[in-house]
Amino acid sequence: MLIPLDYYRILGLPIQATAEQLQQAHRDRTLQLPRREYSEVAIVARKQLLDEACAVLSDSDGRKAYDASFLAKTYDRESEAALEAKHQRSKTSAGTATVLQDAGETAAAESKALEAAPDPHTPSIEIDDNQFVGALLVLQELGEYELVQKLGRPYLNNGSIAITEGRFGDPQLVRPDIVLTVSLACLELGREQWQQGQYENAAKSLEAGQELLLRESLFPSVRGEMQADLYKLRPYNILELLSLPEEKVAERRKGLQILREMLQERGGIDGSGDDRSGLGIEDFLRFVQQMRKHLTSSEQQALFEAEAGRPSAVATYLSVYTLLAQGFAARGPSMIRRAKLMLMQLGRRQDVHLEKAVCSLLLGQTEEASRALELSSEKEPLAFIREHSQDSPDLLPGLCLYAEHWLQEEVFPHFRDLANQSVSLKDYFADPKVQAYLEALPLEAETANEWVVVQPRSGKPPGRLQATAGRSPAAVPPPSGKQGASTVTLTPVPTDASTAASGQKSPATAAVPRSAAAVSLPTATARQPADSTSKQRRRKNSGRSGASGKGLTGDLVDRSRTKAAQISAQVKSMPRNRLALFLVAGVLSLLLLWLILSLLASAIKALSGPSLPNEPVVTQEAPPVESPPVAVSPEPSAPPSGAMTEEAARELVQSWLSAKAAALGPNHAVEELKQVLTEPALSRWQLMAEAQQRNNAHQRYVHKLQVNGVTISPSNPDRAQVDAQVSEKAEVFDRDQPVSSRNENLRVRYDLIRQDGEWRIMDWQVIK
Repeated sequence: MLIPLDYYRILGLPIQATAEQLQQAHRDRTLQLPRREYSEVAIVARKQLLDEACAVLSDSDGRKAYDASFLAKTYDRESEAALEAKHQRSKTSAGTATVLQDAGETAAAESKALEAAPDPHTPSIEIDDNQFVGALLVLQELGEYELVQKLGRPYLNNGSIAITEGRFGDPQLVRPDIVLTVSLACLELGREQWQQGQYENAAKSLEAGQELLLRESLFPSVRGEMQADLYKLRPYNILELLSLPEEKVAERRKGLQILREMLQERGGIDGSGDDRSGLGIEDFLRFVQQMRKHLTSSEQQALFEAEAGRPSAVATYLSVYTLLAQGFAARGPSMIRRAKLMLMQLGRRQDVHLEKAVCSLLLGQTEEASRALELSSEKEPLAFIREHSQDSPDLLPGLCLYAEHWLQEEVFPHFRDLANQSVSLKDYFADPKVQAYLEALPLEAETANEWVVVQPRSGKPPGRLQATAGRSPAAVPPPSGKQGASTVTLTPVPTDASTAASGQKSPATAAVPRSAAAVSLPTATARQPADSTSKQRRRKNSGRSGASGKGLTGDLVDRSRTKAAQISAQVKSMPRNRLALFLVAGVLSLLLLWLILSLLASAIKALSGPSLPNEPVVTQEAPPVESPPVAVSPEPSAPPSGAMTEEAARELVQSWLSAKAAALGPNHAVEELKQVLTEPALSRWQLMAEAQQRNNAHQRYVHKLQVNGVTISPSNPDRAQVDAQVSEKAEVFDRDQPVSSRNENLRVRYDLIRQDGEWRIMDWQVIK
């Protein structure tokens, strides 16, 4: 039978090779044995071909005759027939999986394949049937992976007569050799396609080889190599599938399914589980950040909100991004409010005050936005905001500019359907749906942080998940750093256990990318109220300020600042007038109450009558009989009434946790807070509970408590501190719709005070 091989290729030599080179190549090829899984039949057949090639080329006359035939076919390879053969080979490479599935029809097809001659313009040699396995092995070693599959796969069907009749040798040895050669061709072809960036084709090739080995129940070690490569290939395959046009629904759905499988194995985006991709936590965060630009906002919302329920800080933050983007683009401030509630949960672990300021601005809560800015420690954004608010009594103009730039440059580019949309605060606040929703919102702050975290500040907050520019399908952006850090390339090295280069280390927590670099930003303008009704005047502090324009140049900047200052003054005017009225009314009420109490005291004194003079005190100078002194034995001193013990501390803290669950729960039992809290914690938590009740938001808690110790103040027995370990599971609901959840184990120090014989909790801190 003819095989598309030539003696020079068998030895791995050029046609100009000398006799010494021939002998050296023969020795090297003979010593380089194939994989140990091959049988002796394949090894002997391969050596026969090597010996035959060396014998023909070592004989001068035989080599001249062979070269004449070889060169004639070589120079004619660019003929039309040869070009067609190349085209067919290209089609075979692209459709490897189809070829593998359809091969091996019938015994007649096998016979036809054996008798068919190769391309007449391709060098070929005549071999014996028992050398067929050796020829396949040589072709596989030469990288002819598609040709190996085309020649070998037809004989692997269950009714293969050529193998069962022993045409190629012992069927018990030949069949496993052919299976091994074809499967190795799939493995090497998949790795080659991986290197070429054809990730989906690479996955199909590896899966085809794995299916063949599973069907034959052979060579589990080779199957394990394929599975390991498939695991490492998954991030690349996901990027390629998700980058397809949205019309490719099935392919993109497959990419999302593979991603969910990886997340499940890892235990979430910031989980520490092993998905066998070779990506650490930081590298996986870079991969997620790179992947986001291929997903629409609705796809990201479904993905990240599900992941946030694990719980996951990174997924929660990415959900905030998604809700902000969708809420602004679709003019749905209810989504922005949900994002703000999620930020309340994240605020216990890192500085997210700047993001809360943007959310408050978009919800028209400008006073709350100003308070959030005061608490933020982000230096560059705050410097930008202050710079563009110099001629204003507050930071509203600069915040408008920053919010518009942030949404345009840092938020929208990470969504496939929003990347090309423009951002305009003016259009957002002018939308009737937005106006109607903002009019219905309460003026007060919605919530406050539940825990006060004690932690030293060392520069930037932990774990910022950053966006970077200039990504390629195999480049994953770093998750931290304020500047555009260099990308990390996931270098495909299929035979190595490590496939990703290491990048900068950062904690695996999420945060928003912020940048206030010197770029041309839109100017802020004020949107005037549509009418002058009393309802509109009450809502002036909703802060409807938009942004328009293209750059900060010349008098345009001055006009922007002037308008922003005007609306800021309008925003602040009504609340201050109301506050003055409240103060005057309060003073008058106190004066009236004092007058009434004075009159009442005078009336009581008049009714009680004249006071009797004091009676003289009768004293006894000496006792009539002297009594011997009586010795009194001292009694053991008992602890004062209401002393704080560990058991009492546990009951008090447990009462507080129960009151917290009741006050912030669906029934909003705010009055229970008075039974366990005192100032300053009482006022803060009453405000939080009442605000959540007005906004139809509530939380559900499950607590576990362990008291570690109680310390009584040495200078004041009515003051104490309790060190406790609190395990808290919480679910946050907005109008009965779950928003987020968390599960935390915290060490908390409670400050206690005894008032009227009853112990109360003044405040607490989370101890790191």
